[in-house]
Amino acid sequence: MTPESIAQTVFLVDDDPGALRSLTFLIQSDGLAVESFQSPREFLTRFDLERSGCLVADVRMPELTGLDMQQILRERGSQIPIIFLTAHGDLAACRRAFRDGAVDFLEKTQLDDQALLDLIRTSLTRDMAVRKASRGQPDLSPLLSTLTEREREVMDRLVAGRTVKQIATEFDVSIQTVAKHRSKLLEKLKVENDIELVRLILGAGPSK
Repeated sequence: MTPESIAQTVFLVDDDPGALRSLTFLIQSDGLAVESFQSPREFLTRFDLERSGCLVADVRMPELTGLDMQQILRERGSQIPIIFLTAHGDLAACRRAFRDGAVDFLEKTQLDDQALLDLIRTSLTRDMAVRKASRGQPDLSPLLSTLTEREREVMDRLVAGRTVKQIATEFDVSIQTVAKHRSKLLEKLKVENDIELVRLILGAGPSK
């Protein structure tokens, strides 16, 4: 484990104490640092925007929902990756979460522990890359100016870790439509795949 990953934290927010304990144990057992909170207000009061990590949060909570918390974080300028968990499948909530930049929206009844841990580690890596890129990202304006508005929207979501299926759900279009936009934007940006796209946008440049 690198020094950078040791400094990262997985923040958990869930008003169910049992769920919070279970998630804390699972994530700590994978060697990751965890801080848990039983309400969005508690988390928002104590969270420092400079801290690197990712957020795993329940959607339905009293006073403030997970989606309300997401909006407040974005208004404060936080780009922390957010993974939402819910006991109730809600398409409207799912679309709102993705629209505002969520990494994923998972149903608790179908939750796979290893898949969640993999998603958390991917989110931690992405957060670290974004923070590094913000300290010296190259000027991509000429390339980005060639994209249509929809291609730019698809690009932003691919870089955030969204799948083509998730993007299609958010935009309420077919998977084939999103796939065409993806193909076009990769061609315009002169990259071969999503990995090279992420490297380019996050400042590492396309692989040789």
